[in-house]
Amino acid sequence: MAAATHWLATATAQAVLERGGNAFDAAAAGGFVLQVVEPHLNGPGGDLVGLFHAAEDPRPRVLMGQGPAPRGATIEHYRAEGLETVPGAGALAAAVPGAVDAWLVLLRDYGTWELADVLAFAIGYARDGHPLLASASATIARVAQLFRDEWPSSADLWLPGGTVPRAGDVFRNPALAAVFEGLVAAGRDATDRAARIEAARTEWRTGTVAHATAAFAARPHRHSTGGHHAGVITEADFADFSAGYEEPLTTTFRGRTVVKAGAWTQGPALLEALALLDPLPDERLDPATAEGAHTIVEAFKLALADRDAHFGHDSVVSELLDPAFLAARRAQLLPDASHEWRPGTVAGRAPHRPPLVRPDGTSVAGTGEPTVGRAGETRGDTCHIDVVDEWGNIISVTPSGGWLQSSPAIPELGFALGTRLQMIWLDETSPAALRPGARPRTTLSPTLVMTGDRADIAMGTPGGDQQDQWQLPMLLRMLVGGWDAQSAIDAPTLHTTAMIDSFWPRTWTPAGVVMEDRLGDEVASGLRARGHDVTVVGPWSLGRLSAVGIDRSRGLLWAASNPRGMQGYAAGR
Repeated sequence: MAAATHWLATATAQAVLERGGNAFDAAAAGGFVLQVVEPHLNGPGGDLVGLFHAAEDPRPRVLMGQGPAPRGATIEHYRAEGLETVPGAGALAAAVPGAVDAWLVLLRDYGTWELADVLAFAIGYARDGHPLLASASATIARVAQLFRDEWPSSADLWLPGGTVPRAGDVFRNPALAAVFEGLVAAGRDATDRAARIEAARTEWRTGTVAHATAAFAARPHRHSTGGHHAGVITEADFADFSAGYEEPLTTTFRGRTVVKAGAWTQGPALLEALALLDPLPDERLDPATAEGAHTIVEAFKLALADRDAHFGHDSVVSELLDPAFLAARRAQLLPDASHEWRPGTVAGRAPHRPPLVRPDGTSVAGTGEPTVGRAGETRGDTCHIDVVDEWGNIISVTPSGGWLQSSPAIPELGFALGTRLQMIWLDETSPAALRPGARPRTTLSPTLVMTGDRADIAMGTPGGDQQDQWQLPMLLRMLVGGWDAQSAIDAPTLHTTAMIDSFWPRTWTPAGVVMEDRLGDEVASGLRARGHDVTVVGPWSLGRLSAVGIDRSRGLLWAASNPRGMQGYAAGR
């Protein structure tokens, strides 16, 4: 079974499974296709976080595809450039690209297919074309003038004939196809499959991509702040990075084990929220009631405050799951909406207080750091893929970054650098401070759920700060309410905006809640009566969840995908 945010990635993964590949071959093939067909949501210049449980492994593992800050990315340099925060677009926001190397490492260690066969799908869609998504066309339209005026290489690629391509137009990217073909060609003289993949990794890290990226990024160009700056990424930064594996963090909820990556992601916030809610009665955990929605939102506000105060590259956050800490935090779940930022104290450290800036640009309680104007802001989003195979291998991966709107396209490569550094602070006292060689804290946050000692659910969603927030109601409906995954995805959902935005210009909206109107007037009025600032949006507006799983009691696999946006798909047999 396979499920992804784009039907061509799902079709690719399923084609690999049908031809005898395993879940890791399928996920890698689908992941490379996502770089081609969702270019406004991810690309080779971006990053990824994955969770997987191989059939032969006793424990699940984290696939770490988050590159670090370049050597030249120092607070002093950014301050000297006149910056108070890391820009949201432009090469100064770029971490070292990590997604491609992560897919290659996974394929080398856990896959069975040759790289040429895995990449054939992405090469074909890049060289021969694919139907452009309506959302990709809309993104290009929003930044078309920026491309024409400031980023001519992006205009050359994304505005063929000088016009915005329409939804459904067949779009080709021959430069990107050539990059993938170069990875395959690098290993043609190697003697075995692993050596051929290693040759591709070496080519990616030291060859054409590294040279072209470093040379191009060194040219000053427009950033989201309105200024022109050169990037600091170098060939040595590419050569230094290697993707790999880490041990996950876990907590138990209603007898199941929930698995997340560490505090260089926002994943532990979901674990904390689940642990806060676990002892509460079922009726307080129903997102379709005002009481349940209030409780869920308030629990996540506490967890996200802890994220913003404590999470970072080398943070240890196991205390967040300590019973005594959780009991103290649970006592802070009040009957009315909190309008304050309330982190806990972890390991005796006072919480780091980032600047709290409202969306209108006003500072909160003398925090001091000014917000930056929104001119030139070019936000992106994310994609996702889940795969499970007949042998019991299961994987969930959330790739992102390297959006077509994140920085100027590199002409020889057909893609742009990412902007993950916008999630860190130019404040050396922060656990998420800009440090050369340190990973920025990412919002990417896939999830595994285990029954006993085996993972049987893999799930995730795009959505930035909302990724774990949209996964929580789905998990509650499945693990408490007994819903099937598709029904839980289809159900109306909500999230809080009362956290420090991970994306430039890093604003904070006290007591904000966004909910789909299908949750109903009773929930909306009940939340407002409790003091929440409620924004009601369209009936199918929030979340792009997908999932796969194993029903061992019936000997079946299952998959589920999101109907919102009508581009995600689940498939299998």
